Amino acid sequence: MTYYVVDRFGGETAVVVGDDGQGFDVPVGSLPRGAKEGTVLRLDATKGAIDWSRAQIDNAERDRRLKAAREELDRLSTSDPGGDIVL
Repeated sequence: MTYYVVDRFGGETAVVVGDDGQGFDVPVGSLPRGAKEGTVLRLDATKGAIDWSRAQIDNAERDRRLKAAREELDRLSTSDPGGDIVL
């Protein structure tokens, strides 16, 4: 299973980024209905061209990623001594 995140929209094109960091310009009409910025898409990737019409919105994976990001932010903020940075 391969995951992609809708990064942004520009006109009739969406920029979708894979977990490997590779970005794709995808026609908006090829994405599942309801896709918006931040939507996680799940797709069985095979070699060759990606069939975006087969992508599915995965809200559970999105929630998991948001939770992990919040936990990491909380962890980092508890170790921050605050104040100005001295170089």
